[in-house]
Amino acid sequence: MKSTLTETKTRELQVSDMAENLIGSEILKLAGEINEKIRNGEKIHNFTVGDFNPSIFPLPDVLKKEIIAAYNDNQSNYPPADGILALRQAVSKFLNERLGLDYSPQNEILIAGGARPIIYAAYRALVNPGDYVLYPAPSWNNNHYIHLTAAKHIMVEALPQNNFMPTADDILPHIGKLSLISLCSPQNPTGTVFTKEGLSAICKLIIQENKRRGDKKKPVYLLYDQVYNQLIFGDVEHFNPVTLFPEMRDYTVFVDGISKSLAATGVRVGWSMGNKKVMDKMKSIIGHVGAWAPKAEQVATAKFLDNKAAVDAYMETFKGKIWQRLDAFYKGFTELKKEGFKINVIEPQGAIYLTVQFDLKGMKTAEGTVLNNTESITQYILNEAKVAIVPFYAFGASHESTWYRLSVGTADVNDIPNVIASLRGALQKLKA
Repeated sequence: MKSTLTETKTRELQVSDMAENLIGSEILKLAGEINEKIRNGEKIHNFTVGDFNPSIFPLPDVLKKEIIAAYNDNQSNYPPADGILALRQAVSKFLNERLGLDYSPQNEILIAGGARPIIYAAYRALVNPGDYVLYPAPSWNNNHYIHLTAAKHIMVEALPQNNFMPTADDILPHIGKLSLISLCSPQNPTGTVFTKEGLSAICKLIIQENKRRGDKKKPVYLLYDQVYNQLIFGDVEHFNPVTLFPEMRDYTVFVDGISKSLAATGVRVGWSMGNKKVMDKMKSIIGHVGAWAPKAEQVATAKFLDNKAAVDAYMETFKGKIWQRLDAFYKGFTELKKEGFKINVIEPQGAIYLTVQFDLKGMKTAEGTVLNNTESITQYILNEAKVAIVPFYAFGASHESTWYRLSVGTADVNDIPNVIASLRGALQKLKA
């Protein structure tokens, strides 16, 4: 009997092939290492997480009060699978006023518990096992959603000269076999956006391909993640496929919500817009996995979005604080480049991210260690400068890439000069 119990305890249990081969997050892996250093008393400037420090970027006061009021009003039962009507109506009005998009709250808008369930439901609704999905690298988590749905990857590596945004020329060789193209603008991790010309060329390619397929074949769909669309800076404009080309309406599934635009990542209210049939199928998927947004948060978000003055007041302050940080980092990295360090940086356009390159391969540390790959560069920046940022290979790019994402959602603006000084000190110790 003892022998049998021992065998049971030591035997490695079998799970599904999908679960067995699901890759863990590179970002969470790095975060675990950083948290261990912090627990051991090290002062780390941590710019890895695509989130906000609530003490720096709190929820809008009006939204917070509406959430509390909704719970006090006992709004805590199941919401409808596609979201409460009041929120779908508020989202419809918000989209029309701010983006010129016209979607019916009755059957073309779907509410869910943040953007992630929306993306998962879209993949499930549009992609069969073995279908081809194209996405750019770097980009956020497409490789994992493809794995979850047993689809096939077509990854195109975007280039710095295009601000790491994919082009129609990247997609053209593959268009004939695609079921889904997954794009994001403003882009996570780069903080860059599609130009009107760049997005238009991709839309024309999709329209042309779907005309070729006709009504008998499943079209190629576009999953368009615009969850950062309210965080656009300077003279930069946000463009979307449907406003540019009304013919894209049936083929486009939007990903959107309040997580980023209102510093509300933990509130878990997201939405999608698209063709009625697609939304209906996604609603069924959301309902079966129970991935709806909490009812009280839905009630509160509906009231807040309808309060245009409160939204505008919050956004003005919020965007100003984000830009202050992005601009300070951009100027700091630009100064390091002018000083002769092997640094590159792309001017920020949107979201909460800065794209920066540490082109340090082949450099030697003071101890004589050669930085011979991106992993060693990342470790050097972390250990010597005490700065934590995420390499683009965590977003599907090549392990040879020396580009990184820096997130400003947790940045203390007064600490940025110290971060740049710390990086300068670490870079000065390197030798060719």
